[in-house]
Amino acid sequence: MALGSEDILRIFQESGALLEGHFILTSGLHSNRYFQCAKVFQYPWHSDILCSEMAALLDKKTIDTVISPAIGGIVFGQDLARHLGVRAIFTERKDGVMMLRRGFDISPGEKLLVAEDVTTTGGSVKDVMEVVREKGGEVTGVAAVVDRSGGKVDFGLPYTALFRMEVETYQPESCPLCARGSKAVKPGSR
Repeated sequence: MALGSEDILRIFQESGALLEGHFILTSGLHSNRYFQCAKVFQYPWHSDILCSEMAALLDKKTIDTVISPAIGGIVFGQDLARHLGVRAIFTERKDGVMMLRRGFDISPGEKLLVAEDVTTTGGSVKDVMEVVREKGGEVTGVAAVVDRSGGKVDFGLPYTALFRMEVETYQPESCPLCARGSKAVKPGSR
């Protein structure tokens, strides 16, 4: 079953995962919309549908392992790896630095797909890519449930997103929502 953009948007809306308001994104930018993928992934049937759809779009021969940034990408990465029949690991930040912990390791030449729930600037994905390269692994692609950049983010290799939406973002110092006196909230994981 091929999901269209309307189907994915409906899943987000039904799950209460597309928030409207004034938000501080992980990147520090402000926005009037926020995708809270955790609210979608709390329902295993939604995860199964989205990850099955993503797995069908990827070249399985180029993936030994799925790696995700904590916390947002973990559930997506785990379930996507299940659909691909490969292992799943994740990175996490310690003192602001992305790293492997919990005994995870990457073998030299291992092919890894970076799986993230939502990308805006791609900062967390790029940090994970750097960890993979430092360990001698090869990043073969990036997969995301939502690309908030509207296709503008570029990782220099294959990038597959199930849903693309350009959502306006603002630097905090020039945010029109702040100028109107709205207080920004930070619903993310950092």
